[in-house]
Amino acid sequence: MRTASITRNTLETQITVAVNLDGTGKARLETGVPFLDHMLDQVARHGMVDLEVAARGDLHIDAHHTVEDIGITLGQAVAKAVGDRKGVRRFGHAYVPLDEALSRVVFDFSGRPGLEFHVDFARAMIGEFDVDLVHEFFQGFVNHALVTLHVDNLRGANAHHQAETVFKAFGRALRMAVEPDPRASGAVPSTKGTL
Repeated sequence: MRTASITRNTLETQITVAVNLDGTGKARLETGVPFLDHMLDQVARHGMVDLEVAARGDLHIDAHHTVEDIGITLGQAVAKAVGDRKGVRRFGHAYVPLDEALSRVVFDFSGRPGLEFHVDFARAMIGEFDVDLVHEFFQGFVNHALVTLHVDNLRGANAHHQAETVFKAFGRALRMAVEPDPRASGAVPSTKGTL
């Protein structure tokens, strides 16, 4: 089993993330941000990863630090769990619809952080959740997982649907990228010999 647990403590947040890349999609989520719990549940279920997140943050200010730091900690946990990246497919992609919304996420376990994020949300808030924080989550993730990630919402008129398709596609693309490649014979999927 490819597992990892990371704890991050700052003056703004205290976060523990545990991940099992070879899980069954179980999630135990206590972020203090209900909409983020809902989105992370999509990642676990559609990515077939077991995910535990326990977070306490300065929510009396807003959710920014908590959401960003969960992205950072999840990125660190995924990087640790995937290890030296030998024998994985490396690349993953997914298109996910939800009613009128359609999103595409493409993953590369490149060893280099890069985010292309193109989501024009239909509104600024989903309940009490600021949609700007979706970008902050993924920026934190890519910076610490050392992956290249392209996130595109291709269409959508409902912000909740747009966000949900993004997180579901992220989970499915992650699942594909970290899947063991039976033809790779444990090699690093790069002509450089390292990622």
